[in-house]
Amino acid sequence: MSETEDSGARGSGLPAFEAHPARALVIGEVHARPFHPLSGPRVFLRYGFIADEAAAEADRDWFGRYCQSVGEQGPGAASRHHLVRIGESVLRRERHGEFITYTWDGPLDDTDASGGEPPDHPFGARFRAPGPLMVAVRCDFLRADSAAFQRQFDRFDQTSLSVSDVDQQAAIIATDFRQDRDGLTRIVIGDRTLNQVQAGALTQRLLELETYRTFAMLGLTEANRQAPKVSIIEAGLLGIAERMRASEGLEANRLLLDELTRLAADLEAGAAASAYRLGASRAYYLIVKQRLEALGEQSRDGHFTFTQFLTRRLAPAMRTCETLETRQANLSRKLARAATLLRTRVDVELQEQNRGQLAGMNRRARLQLRLQQTVEGLSVAAVSYYVVGLFAYLAKALADSPVGAFLPSQGVMTGIAVPLVLITVFLFVRRIRRHHDEREGDE
Repeated sequence: MSETEDSGARGSGLPAFEAHPARALVIGEVHARPFHPLSGPRVFLRYGFIADEAAAEADRDWFGRYCQSVGEQGPGAASRHHLVRIGESVLRRERHGEFITYTWDGPLDDTDASGGEPPDHPFGARFRAPGPLMVAVRCDFLRADSAAFQRQFDRFDQTSLSVSDVDQQAAIIATDFRQDRDGLTRIVIGDRTLNQVQAGALTQRLLELETYRTFAMLGLTEANRQAPKVSIIEAGLLGIAERMRASEGLEANRLLLDELTRLAADLEAGAAASAYRLGASRAYYLIVKQRLEALGEQSRDGHFTFTQFLTRRLAPAMRTCETLETRQANLSRKLARAATLLRTRVDVELQEQNRGQLAGMNRRARLQLRLQQTVEGLSVAAVSYYVVGLFAYLAKALADSPVGAFLPSQGVMTGIAVPLVLITVFLFVRRIRRHHDEREGDE
């Protein structure tokens, strides 16, 4: 095949470049959680479950088998969003960072007066929860002028009822953010003039709003759990600071430093344990605020809007989380400063102690040198004594020999040998000591 033919065979697509492993994920993430056009009365059920990686993998396998059982294809290995159509209803599975949501929607007869559990939903005995339940919400999409909408509206607790006009009064939304007898938070949408795209986008925002506001509140539980521990560490730091003012001596400061180190370790352990939870809550809270802004609410009949109600409840909780993080950060800096001060004190005291030890070592070295010099003097005398004694035997032998008539007497020869032996032994000992000193200097 020629080059021209080969180029034509490939068509007008991208050249055969090697794709980055994350390219598909990055591009697909923009469309990971799309909203779908919506028409007619419809009911939505959403459940959110906390799930780690292992639980998410097990749930994906289960969901794949469920899809096959209803004649649909299951999710791929890297799929984070999958949709299954079962007759007139739709089931969506979404994998988030730390949780999984299942959202089902099906037709709703707006003449139904029961308001009970919708039929044909998949969350029965056959359903397998991937982890602990966190989110449970029902959203009914009805005509605003229908009797069913009014019945759903009347069921809400009036003390916490939030009502808003949205999309330039094209719809009305209402909820009391309370759980019903089925454990569901109920939201109702009254459609006036919404088109299908607006209806799908509004429903998606409300479901996400309830999901993320629930997970945002997890940070408050972590903040409440860590706050007493931080208070104990703060009190411990105050006690150590008071004792530091009066402490003296190396051992006392070492004990204080050990206590301070334990407090710092406890603080860092708590901060590390709460960092993810508090950071995630902060991110979820930002998403909640974005969804509320996107609603474009207008207050109605003196009721709270969704924004007003959630701001009054969520904002103090988020400030509690921020306050805890600030306390942890400030306390960490104070502990570090106190530890630095104590280490400085310990180092100074160690230096003073070492200086005294070095001075003692110098005194002992001088005494040892003097003792060594004394021993060397005595050793010179002792060696010379023995050498002169040997020379005396030699002089006596020479005096008794035939050559003795030509030599001085034994006593004279021994006397002459004494200074010579002393000088020789002294020089020999001194040379040995100098040789050892030179070797020590080289080492």
